[in-house]
Parts: sequence; structure tokens; C-alpha cells
Amino acid sequence: MTALLVGLASWSVLAFSALLFVAQLIAHEAGYRFGRRGAARGDVQPDGVGVVVGGMLGLLAFVLALTLSFANTRFSERRAGTLAEANAIGTAWLRAGAIGQPRGSEIARLLEQYTQVRMQFVQADNDPVLLDALNQRTNALQSQIWGHVSAIVREQPNPVSTALMASLNDTFDMTTAERFANSLRLPPQIFWLLIGMTLLSMATLGYQFGVRGRTLRILVALLILMWTVVIVDILDLASARIGAFRTGVEAYEWTLKGFQGGVTIPPAPR
Repeated sequence: MTALLVGLASWSVLAFSALLFVAQLIAHEAGYRFGRRGAARGDVQPDGVGVVVGGMLGLLAFVLALTLSFANTRFSERRAGTLAEANAIGTAWLRAGAIGQPRGSEIARLLEQYTQVRMQFVQADNDPVLLDALNQRTNALQSQIWGHVSAIVREQPNPVSTALMASLNDTFDMTTAERFANSLRLPPQIFWLLIGMTLLSMATLGYQFGVRGRTLRILVALLILMWTVVIVDILDLASARIGAFRTGVEAYEWTLKGFQGGVTIPPAPR
């Protein structure tokens, strides 16, 4: 069921929002009808129902705040990861250019391709086939780059080659961290807790209106719309490849612009 909803959200966030909105309306209407039956039997106290409904709505608001904080943290981690990875790539590229031999130039060239692949990975949609291809391309480039730096270290075991190896190791570590950050999403348990509490709260609110013998359908629809927008935004923030809240690739673009022109070695000052 979770995979089905994820697929629906990947296809259209608007369709997922509409489904959630309609589900809340149905829950509210079902609660209203049960409330009318309870009022007809005369075995329900409206004041007691109001206390319970107020507590449930307050708890729902609290859970929404917690999950929003969680989702925002995941989004911030992904953004910070792109900056850290782009900076690590830039440092490795500069050190490769300072080596001063064909292998260093080849590493710098491969790092430019590596940056473009990482940009495509961050921008990719929720397509397992595409993501697997990008990860394989990333692994292949890492193997090529590491083969060249291993040869440099063996041929020139000095602090400069050691620094290049360390910067490339940091680059690959940041790639793993960014891949891990993009794989994280809202846990299914929390997702179903949020959905369940929302539907139950709407049902009890409808039950309260049914007990009182009146309903405010327009205001209830506005309330449901607000809940829907908040929940969808939370799910959007928590998911790297679903919705409109995507991680930007500006840091990679700036790094690629820094590669233009190569490393220019000025003449020694007199």
C-alpha cells in the first residue's frame, strides 16, 4: 500500500493531494452520520465529545509539527550534502592540477565528468533504473580515478600525492553521504500514523457536528484543505525525488564553472 501511494505521488503530487482530500471528506461525512444516529438515540453528551475532539485535533497539530521538523531536517541535510560534495570535488580537482603530470590532468578531466554525473543524480526523478545507471557510472568513474591516483602515489610517494589521495577519498566519502541522504524518506510508520490520525480526527470532528445536529461543510472543507497542504508539504520535504521541493545543483554548477580554463601557472616573480 505504501509503495502504491509513493508511485501515485511520483506520478502526480496533485493526484495524491486530491486522494487525501477526498479521503478526509469521506471520513468527516461518515463521522457526521454516526453522530446523527447517536444524537437520535439520545445516549451521547455533546460537551464530552467536544473535549475529545479538541484533544485529538491538538495532538494532530503536535504530530504535524514534529514531522514537519523531521522533514525539514532531511531537506537541509540533502542541501548541505551537495555543497560538501561539490567543495570536495573542487579541492580534489585543484590538487590534481597541481601534480604536474599526465595522470593528474586525466584525474582532473575525469572529475569534471564526475561532477556532471553527480548533478544528474541529484536532479533525477524517482526512477530506479535511471538511478542504478547513474550509481554504476559513479562507481566506474571512482575506479578510474582511484587507479590513476594509486599509480601517482607509487611513482611519487610525497606529501603532494598523499594530499591528492586524501582529497579524493573525501570526495568519495561525500558521494556516499549524499547518496544516503537522498535515500532517506519519511518512515512508513510515521506516514501511516500521520494519515491515520488525520482521518480519525476528521471523523470525530464530523461526529461532533452530527451530535450537535448541524455542520459547517464549507469551513470544514477549508480546514481539510489546510491539513492536506501541510501533510503534502511534509511528505514533499521528506522525499528527495517526489514533489516540488528538490535539492538544487547550484554548488555543482559553480564547481564546473571553476574548472573552465584549467589551472594556469603564472611565471615566477622576479
